[in-house]
Amino acid sequence: MLGTVLHEPGDIRCEEVADPKILRPTDAIIKLSASCICGSDLWPYRGLQPVDGPMHMGHEYCGIVVEVGAEVRNVRPGQFVVGSFCLSDNTCPHCRFGFQSSCEQREFMSGAQAPYARVPLADGTLVATSEVPPAELVPDLLAVSDVLGTGWYAADAAEVREGSTVVVVGDGAVGLMGVLAAREMGAERIIAMSRHASRQKLAREFGATDIVAERGEEGIARIKELTRGIGADSVLECVGTAESFDQALACSRPGGTIGYVGVPHGVSFDGQRLFFGQKRMLGGPAPVRRFLPDLMQRVLKGRIKPGKVFDLKLPLAEVAEGYRAMDERRAVKVMLEV
Repeated sequence: MLGTVLHEPGDIRCEEVADPKILRPTDAIIKLSASCICGSDLWPYRGLQPVDGPMHMGHEYCGIVVEVGAEVRNVRPGQFVVGSFCLSDNTCPHCRFGFQSSCEQREFMSGAQAPYARVPLADGTLVATSEVPPAELVPDLLAVSDVLGTGWYAADAAEVREGSTVVVVGDGAVGLMGVLAAREMGAERIIAMSRHASRQKLAREFGATDIVAERGEEGIARIKELTRGIGADSVLECVGTAESFDQALACSRPGGTIGYVGVPHGVSFDGQRLFFGQKRMLGGPAPVRRFLPDLMQRVLKGRIKPGKVFDLKLPLAEVAEGYRAMDERRAVKVMLEV
C-alpha cells in the first residue's frame, strides 16, 4: 500500500510501504476513512526533532475495523472507530485516574497517513460508534481523534468554567479547537490571539468574542486592557515556544490556570516568576481517550462541527504539498483523503 514516510527534514514522500499486520493479540487493523497532518508532524519535518532513519507518519485516525487480535473484546470488524494518538490499555492506575496519555503501557500511534493502520492496545484505545456514520461526519470525527481532543484538554486543564474569561495563545488547529472547547464549557469571554485574517475568521466561528493581533509586550498590554488590568482566569497555551509560554504566563491573573498542550521547544521557567505570580499549570500530552465518548456524541448529535478546521483537502499521493502548505502557513490543517 502507499504510506507517508519522512526520510529527513523536508523530505516527505508517499511511497510503497508494507501492509499492516496483527503483531500482538491486542492489536486491531483499521481501514482509514480519512487521515490528516498534525502540527506536531512539522517538528521533525522542520528538523527541530531528530529523524533517525525513515519515519512512518500519521497519528490521527478514524475508520472501519477490518481485523482484530485474539484478545480484543471491545471492538469487532465492521465497526467504525475513533482512537487517540496515545495508545493505552485504559485499565492501569493512570488510565483510571483520567490520564491515559501516561498509561503504563503507553505507545504513540504512527503510520496513520495511509489507507490501513495497525492500532495496538485496541480495547483501551478505540471507541466505536453504534453504527457507521455518514460520510459528511468523517472530518468532524477525525478531528476528535487528536486536534479537538487536545484543544479540549487545554481548556479542561486550564479549568475553563461557566462565565470565565479565557485567552487562547496560538491560532493553529489546536488553538482554534481550544476556542471551540472554551465555548462549549461556557466561557463568557474568549480572546483569541491571532495575526492571520483567515484564522481570525475561524476563531470567531468557533466562539471567540475578541481577537488580539499584537504579540509580546504589546499583546500582553492589550489583554490587560481588555480584562481591566486583571488578566484571564484561564489561558490555553497551544504553541510550545518560549515566546508563547511567556505570553501565557503574563496574560494569566494571579490564581489563574494555564493549560499547556504545545510540545515545548526551548522553554524554561523562572521559579521566582512562578512563585510570586501564583499561577496554576497543567498540561502535557492530551489524554484524548478520556474525552472521546463525550466528544464523539457531540459530533454525532450535530452540536459541534470541528471538521471546519480542515481548510485544505488533498489525496494521500499529494501529502508532500500538504506538509508544505502547513509549514508555510498556507493551510491551518490538511485532511488526507485515502
